[in-house]
Amino acid sequence: MSTKVFKTLLATLAIAGSSLAQATIVEVTTNLGKFEVNLYDETTPTTVQNFLNYVSSGRYNGTVIHRSVPGFIVQGGGFVFDEKLPLKATTTNAAIVNEPKWSNVRATIAMAKVGGNPNSATNQWFINLANNAENLDRQNSGFTVFGQISGAGMEVIDAIAKLPRYNFNGISDLPLRDYSNTDRDNNKPLATANFVTIESVVVVDPRANTAAGLTLAPNIGPAPESSGGSFGWLLLPLSLLALRRRKY
Repeated sequence: MSTKVFKTLLATLAIAGSSLAQATIVEVTTNLGKFEVNLYDETTPTTVQNFLNYVSSGRYNGTVIHRSVPGFIVQGGGFVFDEKLPLKATTTNAAIVNEPKWSNVRATIAMAKVGGNPNSATNQWFINLANNAENLDRQNSGFTVFGQISGAGMEVIDAIAKLPRYNFNGISDLPLRDYSNTDRDNNKPLATANFVTIESVVVVDPRANTAAGLTLAPNIGPAPESSGGSFGWLLLPLSLLALRRRKY
């Protein structure tokens, strides 16, 4: 048996034995378009496997983008709209260990977590709209970046970020489609079509080394002592705890 054939056989067996464990590129389909995410399997394996566990269980399907802050982040993965408010939290697996190896620069995807608890990420993720390294690399032991948006996919993310945002009795920065301030003032009920919905997340490339050709920026690490605490005000909005405390 040739070396090439042997390697191909090993790759096939690995995929068959754990259908998503080695997946690298996933395609996310939303009602505003599709984008691909190249996952950092080899350098953030725990976070990637956690993400893929939610993918394989289908628990990201039907979730909504529940937070958008222009020039900062777009966040999703944790809630569904069940024809009425409040948004319904989806079931989560156990929290995972933080892996802050890479920097929170534009077009990267990272895990949200509870303020003051580095090892608390479960299912919520966010996409960096800008270079947030000075903030998110430094606080709460760093937010784990585990992949990046490929090619023209950021056009879809930027379109989401441009949607008008609304506050509803504790829900803040909720991006909505085909909804206006007049609709809100007239208490028009929200419909599923008003939300940015993740319709599906599927694996499109099962190779584990496709990140090799990417340029990854290392996490810049904790802030110097002289600036300690200067970014603490951003811990709460990115945490699951903040969302759990909100009353809709």
